[in-house]
Amino acid sequence: MLAARRRPAADSGPADTDGRLEADARAVHEALSALVRVYQFRDRDRICCHDISVTQCYALEALVRRGPSALNDLARELYLDKSTASRVVSALERKGHVRRAPHPGDGRAVVLTVTPSGRRLHDRIRVGLIGEARLLLADFEPEVREGAARLILRLARAAAARSGVSLGAGCCTPEGCG
Repeated sequence: MLAARRRPAADSGPADTDGRLEADARAVHEALSALVRVYQFRDRDRICCHDISVTQCYALEALVRRGPSALNDLARELYLDKSTASRVVSALERKGHVRRAPHPGDGRAVVLTVTPSGRRLHDRIRVGLIGEARLLLADFEPEVREGAARLILRLARAAAARSGVSLGAGCCTPEGCG
């Protein structure tokens, strides 16, 4: 009698002998889908009242976190192609939140920096969003609150690894953004 062939554990994870993994995968998919939908609408409603789009807010946040950055690096972090990232940055620049300067090492490139106005806007939006998260977490036990961010980050890292990109440094294709 032939033994059943199993894929190596590194590829498939724990064996799913009772179908539980499938049920758990469905439950996680549904939970994450619901969370993403709520956050997308929440972000749109809370961020757009500051006269920037959600994508512009993500760009501003990335530049605050990263510091001065090249456009290509920002595009990769936002999972955007270079032309879309350039339009996002142009809108932020017109509003006075971002400044472009020549790249010191590459005459064809620019360095993007956040202006004081952009920093104030970022901080104002962030305070509001963190305040909402604080209200959301208030009814949970401390150990649940402490584990929530770690679990969500682990899920994000695992999903990024499975898709062939790293968190904050990829695009919709394994080749990256063009």
